[in-house]
Amino acid sequence: MNWHQFLEEWQNEAEAQGFQVDVLLEKESYPILACTKGSPDLPSIYLSSGIHGDEPSGPQALLGLLKEGFFDARARWMICPILNPTGLERGKRENSEGIDLNRDYLMCQAPEVCAHIKWLEAQPRPVLFLSLHEDWESSGFYYYEINTGAPAPSYEEVLAATGPFFPPEPEEEIDDHPVTKPGWIFHPDSPDIPEGWPEAIYLSRQGCPLSLTFETPSSTALNNRISCHQAVVRCSVRKQLGL
Repeated sequence: MNWHQFLEEWQNEAEAQGFQVDVLLEKESYPILACTKGSPDLPSIYLSSGIHGDEPSGPQALLGLLKEGFFDARARWMICPILNPTGLERGKRENSEGIDLNRDYLMCQAPEVCAHIKWLEAQPRPVLFLSLHEDWESSGFYYYEINTGAPAPSYEEVLAATGPFFPPEPEEEIDDHPVTKPGWIFHPDSPDIPEGWPEAIYLSRQGCPLSLTFETPSSTALNNRISCHQAVVRCSVRKQLGL
């Protein structure tokens, strides 16, 4: 994947659809893009992907949704399609300095994260945060839910969306987290490592009431991972907007 070409395609398509596209910073010739569209009076839905460089399906899933016109007038959209382009270029989880960006939202050591936080602080509080990830150790789909009091898609609705692509992850413990049900981890509003805040914890502490982090199995076909992400994003947005 040519990630420079991807970002150029994303920017052109987003601007053609009426998004405001901001460059948070340039990192080794890559722009880190943040896109907004819609009235602040509408519910704000925030989506991010590409924070881990060995997880390429999320950015491609969002580009596909963008091209199909999914991000329409139903909501105010906030989208960061690739937060870690230097990691994606190298196929590594961390950025080019070896920092796991998704553990840096308290300490803010990486310039990507610092610029991202500054942008988030200037936005309306999202009512829903969707984060697209992959897991090299899983064989099925699973997701984390942080919910401080918001309507969320039911476990059954999530599995109905993802079932055509993957079964739920069968392990009873995932990354040292006991599962609530197969493929579902209901996570507390606190980080696993006190100083290692992921993006979802930061958003929750800033008042976002519902965070869903989706994980597809990296060892499987890329197209299935992309389609699974798209299906569960559609499901979650429909639920949030009462459709």
